[in-house]
Amino acid sequence: MKKAEIGIIGGSGLYAMPGLTNVREERVTTPFGEPSDAFILGELEGRQVAFLARHGRGHRILPSELNFRANLFAMKMLGVERILSVSAVGSLKEEHKPTDFVMPDQFIDRTFARVSTFFGDGIVAHVGFGDPVCATVATAFEQACATVGVVGKKGGTYVCMEGPQFSTRAESNLYRSWGADVIGMTNLQEAKLAREAEICYATMAMVTDYDCWREGHDDVTIDQVVAVLHQNAENAAKVVRAAVAAMPTGRTCACADALKYAILTDRKAIPDEARQRLALLLDKYL
Repeated sequence: MKKAEIGIIGGSGLYAMPGLTNVREERVTTPFGEPSDAFILGELEGRQVAFLARHGRGHRILPSELNFRANLFAMKMLGVERILSVSAVGSLKEEHKPTDFVMPDQFIDRTFARVSTFFGDGIVAHVGFGDPVCATVATAFEQACATVGVVGKKGGTYVCMEGPQFSTRAESNLYRSWGADVIGMTNLQEAKLAREAEICYATMAMVTDYDCWREGHDDVTIDQVVAVLHQNAENAAKVVRAAVAAMPTGRTCACADALKYAILTDRKAIPDEARQRLALLLDKYL
């Protein structure tokens, strides 16, 4: 039974979703283990939504410890077709100021200790990822920023680093030389897994600092990040709510069929255990 159509992943600073009605809490167990926390289900702007605190309520889970597969697979189990992700980032460009919102449309992967696919163990699939963000969801974020009256910039490149430490100055300047816009620790794995699960995904990155590259600006510290997050949390919640309201009901993008030509393994060679584990993703194609 479908319990939600839109998923919301709240990052640092957004641990609850104001405005939800008919609220109920549900724990979901997946073939990949437990998600970060219980899901908060409810109605927002007339749409059925599922909210998940990425790091768990109370911010208990490091970026490298996140069970991304469980988080995204649980969204799929709940019936979610689109995900609005919110996260804190550092800015790599002068033009992206603290409290600005950026909706990146590209990623650079600098992680090394994470599982970023549902596949393996007897089944091989390669989804297209040239455009890693769903334009429909990103546009809803952009329109919502305009509605709320905050700075929201669509487009740009997000560097996903392993963490939990912040960048060295050499790293920060390297990423700037690549033309990257913002840096964070979580969104790339979500985008990859959402594509494999045929869920539309986009993120709204909340700029909290200038990392450590900018002369005359203090190197990023957690107290600085938290101060900006508290300042911006209310605006972030307003934007998410407006994005839910702006989201079209039907899907015409390619995200919904991302696996159509992606599975390379001979159907007869797929192990029964893999078929069972991934039935939610594979049944429409096997």
